[in-house]
Amino acid sequence: MISVHALVEALMRRARIVLASALLFVSLARATCQQTSEIRATAEAAIRAADAAGLKAAQAKDVVGATSNYADDASWLPPHAPLVQGKEAIRSAWAQFLGTPGLRIDWQITKIDVSRGGDMAYALYKYQMTMSTPNGAPIDDRGKDMAVWVKQSDGKWKMVADSFNSDVPLLSATSK
Repeated sequence: MISVHALVEALMRRARIVLASALLFVSLARATCQQTSEIRATAEAAIRAADAAGLKAAQAKDVVGATSNYADDASWLPPHAPLVQGKEAIRSAWAQFLGTPGLRIDWQITKIDVSRGGDMAYALYKYQMTMSTPNGAPIDDRGKDMAVWVKQSDGKWKMVADSFNSDVPLLSATSK
């Protein structure tokens, strides 16, 4: 027959094992959450830095710099135009875009959401731009953009999809 003292010791041993296991689980879960937060923050900072360099290049009409954030197999979806696929085609389309008379452009990231794995993210933007009509009159536009960013094997972040559209309504045939 087991003594009360032996029974109490066995229960205490089990309680210590359960408590130690629970503490280990909580510690690991907390470390994983902290690591995930750090991965996301690092990814967001890298995307913001790459995007700022792309904006600066676009404002300087530097086509190579403005398109350096696109992956080789990226897709660009400009408004009122066909889909542009591949970095070289995107570079050519951006060259035409940046050559628009009177073009001034600015954009700001409004949100970045990085995946749990830290290898994919999407960014939402707002933009403002002005360009000139053939007679030199300015056209002001503003709108939004969404880009999907993927971390490449070399650790750099590149856009694989980028789409923007205007918040300004199109003129109807009756308002012309």
